Amino acid sequence: MSPGLGIDVGTSEVKAVLLDGEQKVIAAARAPLTVQRPHPGWSEQDPEQWWTAAVAALDAIAAEAPTAMAAVEGIGLSGHMHGATLIGADDKPLRPCILWNDSRSAPQCAALTARADFHGIAGNLVMPGFTAPKLVWVAEHEPEIFARIARVLLPKDYVRLRLTGEHVSDMSDSAGTLWLDGAARRWSPALLDATGLDERRMPRLVEGSAASGRLRGEWVSRWGMARAPVVAGGGGDNAASACGIGAVSPGQAFLSLGTSGVLFVVTDRFRPNVAGAVHAFCHAVPDTWHQMGVVLAATDSLNWLARLLKSDAASLVGALGEALAAPSPVLFLPYLGGERTPHNDAAIRGAFAGLGHGADAATLTRAVLEGVAFAFADCFEALKQAGSDVESFTAVGGGARSALWLRMLATILDRPVAVPVNGDIGAAFGAARLGMAAASGAAPRDLCAAPRVARTIEPDPRWRDAYAVRLSQYRGLYPALKAAVR
Repeated sequence: MSPGLGIDVGTSEVKAVLLDGEQKVIAAARAPLTVQRPHPGWSEQDPEQWWTAAVAALDAIAAEAPTAMAAVEGIGLSGHMHGATLIGADDKPLRPCILWNDSRSAPQCAALTARADFHGIAGNLVMPGFTAPKLVWVAEHEPEIFARIARVLLPKDYVRLRLTGEHVSDMSDSAGTLWLDGAARRWSPALLDATGLDERRMPRLVEGSAASGRLRGEWVSRWGMARAPVVAGGGGDNAASACGIGAVSPGQAFLSLGTSGVLFVVTDRFRPNVAGAVHAFCHAVPDTWHQMGVVLAATDSLNWLARLLKSDAASLVGALGEALAAPSPVLFLPYLGGERTPHNDAAIRGAFAGLGHGADAATLTRAVLEGVAFAFADCFEALKQAGSDVESFTAVGGGARSALWLRMLATILDRPVAVPVNGDIGAAFGAARLGMAAASGAAPRDLCAAPRVARTIEPDPRWRDAYAVRLSQYRGLYPALKAAVR
């Protein structure tokens, strides 16, 4: 099989990986991104940043591995979901992209919910993180921009537009807009109409492993390719990550410790649970869906503490060692920018509870790690209520480098956590697999094998009861905190 290229448009960086025909990583490159927060609760990026970073990453890979780059026949894309990228008739952005963690559209959510059956058709609560309420906000606050919208794209699909000239998206990423009929895997005219839009302003839909177009000639020449590669539909970042770690069949699951935290379970049909604020989306492989619980601030919480203490996250966590110990006397609620699962609360904010004179950096660091793990436990409970219990999780993401954090999660979730040999597999790797499937015609499940496991972390029975008590206390704080921040 020919080499494949994967491009992941993250929140903090664009990452690209080049795989050989045996799916070994030949080269990888990253280019940083920045987020603008012009007002409290706002989070934006300039789409041109994504393109500049993608070109820089691919330039670096072409320089490092020119022979393999020349043989690439398939490219896959992934990216952070929900971002409202508004494109004019000239295919240029009309304003900065409103990102997944932007909460400005919270006031528009209730009214939008009442306009159409978003719960039944899209299978998700109307949350400010999703794309649809962002467009309602634009219509109300920037009507001159709304009137000029020719296409609404998602972040990775803007990069696709620059690569291929095509307006295309895939099922998994599009499910996060709230405009997709999740069971039928097509745009819903009723949901679009509720937002003042129609299908003419939407990209064409393809499956994640299907071709969406071919690379433009100028980029084929720039990167020294023998012929124009196929660009696959790709997937939203979590669905692409699932392809990377082999979670493509019902019952398979992973947890991601990234900027946000995710519990991801593959399902054989569309199974919403809006009561628990569980996300129900199409997968990036055909005829497959998934459920997902989301913690908005996972490693983001740890990085926030590190900035506050004028340290770095690795040093703070390293000072705790790798062995579990008694829970911190301080509880931390990681709601720095609201929370998704299970609360769907954009206004809630985080807190430390139980601070005393003896609280130091180690106390607060342990509390943050535990608080994020407790938030994962809330997600798992919501997934179980939706009918998705699992026997184990595979851990991915930057936070998965911490053995201590994974021991906490295994014990609090009461499930084994498998650690892949390459824990930084990520969405770019899965995207490359989807690109290879599109180029070769191979079934994506045949290409998306599970990685080798370096070790499995079992729940620690010595601390299970102590953590269960703290989890109950953690859950008891939310109602009081909700009242305090209103």
